[in-house]
Amino acid sequence: MRPLVGKHRYDQDDECESRREVPLYNHQLDTFVKVAELGSFSKAADDLYISPTAVIKQMNILESNLGVTLFNRTHRGLTLTRAGESLLADVRHIIQYCNEAAERARLADAAGKSTIRVGSSPMTPSSFLVELWPKVRKRCPGASFKLVTFENTPENARRILANLGEDIDIVAGAFDDAFLKSRKCAGLLLDHMPLRVAVPTSHPLACRDELTTHDLKGQEIFLIQRGWNEETDRLQDFINDELDEATVEEFPFLCLDVFNRCEEEGKLLVSIDAWESVHPLLSLKPVEWDFALPFGILHSPDPSEQVRAVLDAIAE
Repeated sequence: MRPLVGKHRYDQDDECESRREVPLYNHQLDTFVKVAELGSFSKAADDLYISPTAVIKQMNILESNLGVTLFNRTHRGLTLTRAGESLLADVRHIIQYCNEAAERARLADAAGKSTIRVGSSPMTPSSFLVELWPKVRKRCPGASFKLVTFENTPENARRILANLGEDIDIVAGAFDDAFLKSRKCAGLLLDHMPLRVAVPTSHPLACRDELTTHDLKGQEIFLIQRGWNEETDRLQDFINDELDEATVEEFPFLCLDVFNRCEEEGKLLVSIDAWESVHPLLSLKPVEWDFALPFGILHSPDPSEQVRAVLDAIAE
């Protein structure tokens, strides 16, 4: 039996061979998953941009190598045998693990070449590097940056911040001392960004260049839940005490869904300039109040020598 994982050559159409770079695992497994999901050799071929003959040949070879029948072939289409169902569950894990292993290897290689890995998501913009990069490059001529995108979920955010220096070296974000302590990371302050209000373009206030606190009376305002940052807590107290006709709706975690809800429900959202481009149908408005969010670079409490050099260059 030939191994499923590992790079080896096998007979197939030239178009399949040139379709893409061979991964850590035999890409017969990708074809198997596609056939299993679509229940058709021809549909899988269309989706993979190869010929049906190539798909059938790969599945025949796979079944031969394993010594089992993976598909029930009938005039109504394909269904998985019990062996096929078992393999499908395992193969999905194999593919995911191999992809993650390859990415870890690439990240480790980049780290060894003084590449600073910058986490990037809609809520963690990397645009701060554009202005800082020329000055940083002068002080750290051997440094380079690589953007590492990630899905902005509560679980991911906590995992990444608690493990800065492993897959991601630095990430931009808002923070205060309590936040850094709870997330087990450190921060380099870049600026205090004024708290502003994001307004749907269809909202009556969208035509205003600047908002007053009087404009906010009677409005429904999205604000991140209490305990996330001292400054947003202070703002919530102000709204509750001074703008009693306005209502605050808390949300637990800032993500794209919050911006979508703001636009769909016609409500306002407390935001900052760093998140201005997250949603194209929201317009960011300054407000006549004195609230600003600490914003900067989050990093490991014990960064590598290369990361420390870049942080020092930014600080100076």
